[in-house]
Amino acid sequence: MGSIQGEQSSEVATVMVARRVVTRPGSIAGMTSLPDPAGAGDAYLRAKEQAENFPVALRILPRRHREHLLAVYDVARVIDDLGDRGHGDRRPALHEFDADLDTLFSGGTPRHPVLQRLRPTMLTCGLDAKPFHDLVAANLQDQEQTAYGTFDDLVGYCRLSADPVGRIVLRVFGAAGPRREELSDKVCTALQIVEHCQDVAEDRRNGRIYLPMADLDRFDVRPTDLDAPRATPAVRQLVAFNAERAGSLLDEGLPLLRQLRGWGRLAVTGYLAGGRATLYALRRAEWDVLARPPRPAKRDILAQAVAATFGSAVMSR
Repeated sequence: MGSIQGEQSSEVATVMVARRVVTRPGSIAGMTSLPDPAGAGDAYLRAKEQAENFPVALRILPRRHREHLLAVYDVARVIDDLGDRGHGDRRPALHEFDADLDTLFSGGTPRHPVLQRLRPTMLTCGLDAKPFHDLVAANLQDQEQTAYGTFDDLVGYCRLSADPVGRIVLRVFGAAGPRREELSDKVCTALQIVEHCQDVAEDRRNGRIYLPMADLDRFDVRPTDLDAPRATPAVRQLVAFNAERAGSLLDEGLPLLRQLRGWGRLAVTGYLAGGRATLYALRRAEWDVLARPPRPAKRDILAQAVAATFGSAVMSR
Protein backbone atom coordinates (compact mmCIF):
# COMPACT_ATOMS: atom_id res chain seq x y z
CA MET A 1 0.00 0.00 0.00
CA GLY A 2 2.76 2.27 0.22
CA SER A 3 4.81 3.95 -2.32
CA ILE A 4 6.64 1.66 -4.80
CA GLN A 5 10.19 2.78 -4.16
CA GLY A 6 13.42 0.93 -3.34
CA GLU A 7 15.49 -1.01 -5.87
CA GLN A 8 18.02 -3.83 -5.65
CA SER A 9 21.10 -3.79 -7.83
CA SER A 10 20.79 -7.50 -8.64
CA GLU A 11 17.43 -6.86 -10.28
CA VAL A 12 18.94 -4.42 -12.73
CA ALA A 13 21.11 -7.12 -14.25
CA THR A 14 18.05 -9.37 -14.53
CA VAL A 15 15.97 -6.87 -16.45
CA MET A 16 18.59 -5.23 -18.67
CA VAL A 17 17.13 -7.17 -21.58
CA ALA A 18 14.84 -4.26 -22.43
CA ARG A 19 15.61 -2.76 -25.81
CA ARG A 20 16.74 0.86 -26.16
CA VAL A 21 14.33 3.09 -28.03
CA VAL A 22 15.72 6.16 -29.74
CA THR A 23 13.33 9.11 -29.56
CA ARG A 24 13.19 12.69 -28.41
CA PRO A 25 14.74 13.49 -25.01
CA GLY A 26 12.31 13.82 -22.15
CA SER A 27 9.53 11.79 -23.74
CA ILE A 28 8.07 8.68 -22.11
CA ALA A 29 9.48 6.41 -24.78
CA GLY A 30 12.83 8.14 -24.54
CA MET A 31 13.38 6.88 -21.01
CA THR A 32 13.89 3.26 -22.00
CA SER A 33 17.67 3.54 -21.81
CA LEU A 34 17.22 2.14 -18.30
CA PRO A 35 15.48 -1.21 -17.70
CA ASP A 36 12.33 -0.31 -19.63
CA PRO A 37 10.71 2.05 -17.13
CA ALA A 38 8.53 3.51 -19.87
CA GLY A 39 7.77 0.52 -22.07
CA ALA A 40 7.20 -1.42 -18.84
CA GLY A 41 7.40 -4.94 -20.22
CA ASP A 42 5.79 -7.60 -18.07
CA ALA A 43 9.08 -9.31 -17.13
CA TYR A 44 10.48 -6.02 -15.87
CA LEU A 45 7.39 -5.20 -13.83
CA ARG A 46 7.19 -8.67 -12.28
CA ALA A 47 10.86 -8.44 -11.30
CA LYS A 48 10.14 -5.15 -9.56
CA GLU A 49 7.06 -6.60 -7.88
CA GLN A 50 9.13 -9.40 -6.38
CA ALA A 51 11.54 -6.88 -4.84
CA GLU A 52 8.86 -5.09 -2.79
CA ASN A 53 8.74 -5.39 0.99
CA PHE A 54 5.18 -6.69 0.83
CA PRO A 55 3.23 -9.04 -1.43
CA VAL A 56 1.64 -6.82 -4.07
CA ALA A 57 -1.00 -9.39 -5.05
CA LEU A 58 -1.09 -12.56 -2.95
CA ARG A 59 -1.29 -15.67 -5.10
CA ILE A 60 -4.14 -16.95 -2.97
CA LEU A 61 -6.35 -14.05 -4.09
CA PRO A 62 -8.91 -14.67 -6.81
CA ARG A 63 -7.64 -13.94 -10.29
CA ARG A 64 -9.85 -10.86 -10.71
CA HIS A 65 -8.37 -9.20 -7.61
CA ARG A 66 -4.82 -10.12 -8.56
CA GLU A 67 -5.25 -8.66 -12.02
CA HIS A 68 -6.67 -5.42 -10.63
CA LEU A 69 -3.91 -5.04 -8.03
CA LEU A 70 -1.17 -5.76 -10.56
CA ALA A 71 -2.67 -3.26 -13.00
CA VAL A 72 -2.56 -0.58 -10.30
CA TYR A 73 0.96 -1.59 -9.21
CA ASP A 74 2.26 -1.40 -12.77
CA VAL A 75 1.01 2.17 -13.20
CA ALA A 76 2.52 3.23 -9.86
CA ARG A 77 5.83 1.53 -10.76
CA VAL A 78 6.06 3.28 -14.11
CA ILE A 79 5.33 6.66 -12.50
CA ASP A 80 8.10 6.08 -9.96
CA ASP A 81 10.53 4.95 -12.63
CA LEU A 82 9.82 8.02 -14.73
CA GLY A 83 10.58 10.13 -11.68
CA ASP A 84 13.57 8.18 -10.37
CA ARG A 85 15.34 6.33 -13.14
CA GLY A 86 15.40 8.59 -16.17
CA HIS A 87 18.31 10.65 -17.47
CA GLY A 88 18.25 14.42 -17.63
CA ASP A 89 15.12 16.42 -16.97
CA ARG A 90 12.43 13.91 -15.96
CA ARG A 91 9.60 16.41 -15.73
CA PRO A 92 8.50 16.32 -19.40
CA ALA A 93 7.96 12.55 -19.27
CA LEU A 94 6.02 12.86 -16.02
CA HIS A 95 3.82 15.60 -17.48
CA GLU A 96 3.30 13.50 -20.60
CA PHE A 97 2.22 10.52 -18.50
CA ASP A 98 -0.07 12.79 -16.46
CA ALA A 99 -1.76 13.91 -19.67
CA ASP A 100 -2.08 10.27 -20.72
CA LEU A 101 -3.93 9.63 -17.44
CA ASP A 102 -6.36 12.39 -18.36
CA THR A 103 -6.91 10.71 -21.71
CA LEU A 104 -7.75 7.42 -19.99
CA PHE A 105 -10.10 8.86 -17.39
CA SER A 106 -11.89 11.07 -19.94
CA GLY A 107 -12.78 8.02 -22.01
CA GLY A 108 -10.02 8.19 -24.62
CA THR A 109 -7.33 5.68 -25.55
CA PRO A 110 -4.06 6.30 -23.67
CA ARG A 111 -0.70 5.76 -25.35
CA HIS A 112 1.06 3.96 -22.54
CA PRO A 113 0.54 0.18 -22.33
CA VAL A 114 0.15 0.15 -18.53
CA LEU A 115 -2.67 2.68 -18.80
CA GLN A 116 -4.31 0.62 -21.51
CA ARG A 117 -4.16 -2.36 -19.14
CA LEU A 118 -5.59 -0.23 -16.31
CA ARG A 119 -8.79 0.52 -18.23
CA PRO A 120 -10.73 -2.66 -17.21
CA THR A 121 -9.76 -2.10 -13.58
CA MET A 122 -10.77 1.56 -13.76
CA LEU A 123 -14.18 0.63 -15.15
CA THR A 124 -14.85 -2.40 -12.95
CA CYS A 125 -13.69 -0.85 -9.68
CA GLY A 126 -14.89 2.70 -10.29
CA LEU A 127 -11.44 4.25 -9.90
CA ASP A 128 -10.98 7.99 -10.32
CA ALA A 129 -8.01 9.92 -11.61
CA LYS A 130 -6.99 11.92 -8.54
CA PRO A 131 -4.93 9.28 -6.70
CA PHE A 132 -2.92 8.60 -9.85
CA HIS A 133 -2.38 12.30 -10.47
CA ASP A 134 -1.19 12.60 -6.87
CA LEU A 135 1.45 9.93 -7.52
CA VAL A 136 2.69 11.92 -10.50
CA ALA A 137 2.68 15.09 -8.36
CA ALA A 138 4.87 13.35 -5.76
CA ASN A 139 7.43 12.48 -8.42
CA LEU A 140 7.34 15.99 -9.82
CA GLN A 141 7.99 17.24 -6.28
CA ASP A 142 11.00 14.92 -6.13
CA GLN A 143 12.49 16.81 -9.06
CA GLU A 144 12.33 20.08 -7.13
CA GLN A 145 12.70 19.16 -3.46
CA THR A 146 15.57 17.03 -2.22
CA ALA A 147 15.07 17.22 1.56
CA TYR A 148 12.35 17.72 4.17
CA GLY A 149 12.73 19.99 7.15
CA THR A 150 10.35 18.36 9.63
CA PHE A 151 8.45 15.15 10.14
CA ASP A 152 5.23 16.96 9.25
CA ASP A 153 6.81 17.98 5.95
CA LEU A 154 7.65 14.34 5.24
CA VAL A 155 4.11 13.23 6.11
CA GLY A 156 2.83 15.86 3.68
CA TYR A 157 4.95 14.31 0.94
CA CYS A 158 3.61 10.85 1.83
CA ARG A 159 0.07 12.13 1.27
CA LEU A 160 1.02 12.33 -2.40
CA SER A 161 3.53 9.50 -2.72
CA ALA A 162 1.94 6.74 -0.62
CA ASP A 163 -1.57 7.38 0.67
CA PRO A 164 -3.19 7.39 -2.80
CA VAL A 165 -2.14 3.77 -3.35
CA GLY A 166 -3.99 2.62 -0.26
CA ARG A 167 -7.11 4.49 -1.31
CA ILE A 168 -6.98 2.82 -4.72
CA VAL A 169 -6.62 -0.61 -3.06
CA LEU A 170 -9.71 0.03 -0.95
CA ARG A 171 -11.62 0.85 -4.14
CA VAL A 172 -10.41 -2.36 -5.76
CA PHE A 173 -12.03 -4.33 -2.93
CA GLY A 174 -15.15 -2.17 -2.76
CA ALA A 175 -14.20 -1.08 0.76
CA ALA A 176 -13.70 2.69 0.44
CA GLY A 177 -15.05 4.94 3.17
CA PRO A 178 -13.89 7.95 5.22
CA ARG A 179 -12.77 6.04 8.34
CA ARG A 180 -11.13 3.27 6.35
CA GLU A 181 -9.31 5.79 4.21
CA GLU A 182 -8.08 7.61 7.32
CA LEU A 183 -6.65 4.37 8.72
CA SER A 184 -5.26 3.38 5.33
CA ASP A 185 -3.41 6.70 5.12
CA LYS A 186 -1.64 5.91 8.40
CA VAL A 187 -0.59 2.51 7.12
CA CYS A 188 0.62 3.86 3.79
CA THR A 189 2.53 6.76 5.31
CA ALA A 190 4.17 4.29 7.69
CA LEU A 191 5.15 1.96 4.85
CA GLN A 192 6.67 4.87 2.96
CA ILE A 193 8.71 6.00 5.98
CA VAL A 194 9.89 2.42 6.55
CA GLU A 195 11.23 2.42 2.99
CA HIS A 196 12.89 5.78 3.52
CA CYS A 197 14.66 4.32 6.57
CA GLN A 198 15.62 1.25 4.58
CA ASP A 199 16.90 3.10 1.52
CA VAL A 200 18.85 5.99 3.09
CA ALA A 201 21.99 5.16 1.12
CA GLU A 202 20.24 4.81 -2.23
CA ASP A 203 18.26 7.99 -1.72
CA ARG A 204 21.44 9.84 -0.81
CA ARG A 205 23.12 8.60 -4.00
CA ASN A 206 20.12 9.98 -5.88
CA GLY A 207 20.66 13.36 -4.25
CA ARG A 208 17.79 13.09 -1.77
CA ILE A 209 17.42 12.90 2.00
CA TYR A 210 13.93 11.96 3.10
CA LEU A 211 14.54 11.61 6.83
CA PRO A 212 13.73 15.02 8.35
CA MET A 213 16.60 17.48 8.53
CA ALA A 214 15.41 18.44 12.03
CA ASP A 215 16.16 14.86 13.08
CA LEU A 216 19.61 14.98 11.49
CA ASP A 217 20.27 18.05 13.63
CA ARG A 218 18.80 16.35 16.70
CA PHE A 219 21.22 13.42 16.43
CA ASP A 220 24.14 15.50 15.14
CA VAL A 221 24.19 13.76 11.77
CA ARG A 222 25.68 15.58 8.79
CA PRO A 223 24.42 14.77 5.29
CA THR A 224 27.90 13.54 4.37
CA ASP A 225 27.63 10.92 7.16
CA LEU A 226 25.09 9.19 4.93
CA ASP A 227 27.81 8.61 2.32
CA ALA A 228 29.82 6.32 4.62
CA PRO A 229 30.06 2.56 3.99
CA ARG A 230 28.68 1.83 7.47
CA ALA A 231 26.39 3.75 9.75
CA THR A 232 27.83 5.66 12.69
CA PRO A 233 26.09 5.40 16.08
CA ALA A 234 24.43 8.76 15.39
CA VAL A 235 23.06 7.58 12.01
CA ARG A 236 21.75 4.41 13.67
CA GLN A 237 19.93 6.53 16.24
CA LEU A 238 18.47 8.65 13.46
CA VAL A 239 17.15 5.60 11.61
CA ALA A 240 15.85 3.94 14.77
CA PHE A 241 14.00 7.10 15.78
CA ASN A 242 12.17 7.34 12.47
CA ALA A 243 11.54 3.60 12.31
CA GLU A 244 9.85 3.85 15.70
CA ARG A 245 7.67 6.62 14.33
CA ALA A 246 6.71 4.44 11.40
CA GLY A 247 5.95 1.53 13.72
CA SER A 248 3.66 3.71 15.79
CA LEU A 249 1.78 4.75 12.65
CA LEU A 250 1.41 1.10 11.63
CA ASP A 251 -0.06 0.39 15.07
CA GLU A 252 -2.47 3.31 14.69
CA GLY A 253 -3.59 1.93 11.33
CA LEU A 254 -3.99 -1.64 12.56
CA PRO A 255 -7.75 -1.23 13.33
CA LEU A 256 -8.25 -1.06 9.56
CA LEU A 257 -8.11 -4.87 9.49
CA ARG A 258 -11.15 -5.12 11.75
CA GLN A 259 -13.10 -2.95 9.32
CA LEU A 260 -12.33 -5.12 6.31
CA ARG A 261 -13.73 -8.49 5.31
CA GLY A 262 -12.77 -11.31 3.00
CA TRP A 263 -10.11 -10.89 0.35
CA GLY A 264 -9.59 -7.20 1.06
CA ARG A 265 -8.67 -7.95 4.66
CA LEU A 266 -6.23 -10.64 3.53
CA ALA A 267 -4.52 -8.35 1.02
CA VAL A 268 -4.14 -5.46 3.47
CA THR A 269 -2.84 -7.86 6.11
CA GLY A 270 -0.07 -8.74 3.66
CA TYR A 271 0.87 -5.07 3.24
CA LEU A 272 0.91 -4.49 6.99
CA ALA A 273 2.95 -7.62 7.54
CA GLY A 274 5.56 -6.54 5.00
CA GLY A 275 6.07 -3.21 6.75
CA ARG A 276 6.23 -4.81 10.18
CA ALA A 277 8.70 -7.46 9.02
CA THR A 278 10.89 -4.77 7.47
CA LEU A 279 10.99 -2.93 10.80
CA TYR A 280 12.27 -6.11 12.43
CA ALA A 281 14.85 -6.50 9.66
CA LEU A 282 16.05 -2.96 10.41
CA ARG A 283 16.25 -3.78 14.09
CA ARG A 284 18.19 -7.01 13.45
CA ALA A 285 20.66 -5.00 11.37
CA GLU A 286 21.07 -2.71 14.39
CA TRP A 287 19.79 0.15 12.23
CA ASP A 288 22.81 0.07 9.88
CA VAL A 289 21.19 0.86 6.53
CA LEU A 290 24.36 2.05 4.82
CA ALA A 291 26.16 -1.28 4.50
CA ARG A 292 23.13 -2.69 2.65
CA PRO A 293 19.37 -2.16 2.84
CA PRO A 294 17.93 -4.68 5.32
CA ARG A 295 15.23 -6.78 3.66
CA PRO A 296 12.45 -8.78 5.34
CA ALA A 297 12.50 -12.57 5.20
CA LYS A 298 9.38 -14.29 3.89
CA ARG A 299 9.01 -16.23 7.14
CA ASP A 300 8.97 -12.95 9.04
CA ILE A 301 6.27 -11.55 6.78
CA LEU A 302 4.16 -14.63 7.52
CA ALA A 303 4.78 -14.32 11.25
CA GLN A 304 3.85 -10.64 11.19
CA ALA A 305 0.69 -11.39 9.21
CA VAL A 306 -0.42 -13.69 12.02
CA ALA A 307 0.54 -11.13 14.67
CA ALA A 308 -1.33 -8.34 12.87
CA THR A 309 -4.40 -10.53 12.51
CA PHE A 310 -4.52 -10.97 16.27
CA GLY A 311 -4.01 -7.26 16.84
CA SER A 312 -0.46 -7.40 18.22
CA ALA A 313 1.20 -3.97 18.08
CA VAL A 314 4.43 -4.04 16.11
CA MET A 315 6.33 -1.75 18.49
CA SER A 316 5.34 -3.69 21.59
CA ARG A 317 7.43 -6.77 20.77
